[in-house]
Amino acid sequence: MTRAQIIYAHGGWQKRQSAGVRGREYDPGVMRLLAAFVAVSLVASAQTSELRLVSTAWPPFTNQPGQPRFALDLVEAAAERIGVSLTTTIVDASDFTTALLTGQFDGSAAAWKDPERERVLLFSQPYLENRLILVARRGGDVSAPTLNDLKGKRIAVVGGYSYGDMVENSGPTFTRSRGEEDSLRLLLTRNVDYALMDELVVEYILDHYAKEARAKLQVGSRALVRRPLYLAVRRDRQDAQSIVDRFNAQLRAMIADRTYHRLLHVAWIEADIDGDGVPEFVPQSDQSGPVEPRHAYALFTNQDQSSETSATPHRYYFGGNVYSDWASVPNGFKSVDSKQPYPGRSTASIFTFSWK
Repeated sequence: MTRAQIIYAHGGWQKRQSAGVRGREYDPGVMRLLAAFVAVSLVASAQTSELRLVSTAWPPFTNQPGQPRFALDLVEAAAERIGVSLTTTIVDASDFTTALLTGQFDGSAAAWKDPERERVLLFSQPYLENRLILVARRGGDVSAPTLNDLKGKRIAVVGGYSYGDMVENSGPTFTRSRGEEDSLRLLLTRNVDYALMDELVVEYILDHYAKEARAKLQVGSRALVRRPLYLAVRRDRQDAQSIVDRFNAQLRAMIADRTYHRLLHVAWIEADIDGDGVPEFVPQSDQSGPVEPRHAYALFTNQDQSSETSATPHRYYFGGNVYSDWASVPNGFKSVDSKQPYPGRSTASIFTFSWK
């Protein structure tokens, strides 16, 4: 566009004579060019959106860079795909709600949903689930269906963030640990009767410390506390809906291309990959080996049923297709991918547990 055309376009109905150009007040060709220019500008603007987010230190979901922070890693990966830049400030748990709701920040990458927050924030689809399960020393009873059934027991929980009144007032005596490693230490040294640990951390222990876990731990089969996690963006941002919609659109693709596996350090994920309401087992690679998996980490679970207890044959996702059972999976997908490292070993160890 010439200088005259640009002045005309921005002036709308202003006569081009004011810019030294003869002609009509309205030039459809120039207006079409303006429309294209504006569209490109809007796309560029959307691709450079920035969000200032707030969170508590809530390992292994949120934390400072370099520490276990599964939720922040997932949200940042999705945001990068849609051209949104994120920065997260970590605050004390007592300051989180005020910081989230008073406009100091644009939202949070790992928020729980409640009516007060929904009035101020626009929430994404849930992208992960926080599930706390009971861990005891080998031979311990981990069959309690609720925390209320553990009244009087000493339970280690990670300190530094709020578990909510229903947990805090449920009856057990909670001992605040410095982290997941410290919770396990308190359990093994008999300073507590149980540890309440996130299922992702337990998955990590069972994968990386299988021998020690079999010898020293008893792991519960149901979550005693579960809460879905959401990206939350302030409703008063003009691009809030666009950001949330584009974020949602990335989630299924991040499962299919194994981004979830890599960032969560798990070999198999159970998720509804094709959107039909029935979950599939998704491997970390299309060459998963000849052995049918006995377990997959479920991104979301039903209250009374998990993948281990379901009588329905598992469906499998390989090569962009869904197979009704293991027998129907082509043999080409059952070879071993020698170039694919085990997901937990694809980066530096994220937890270091002591078994003394």
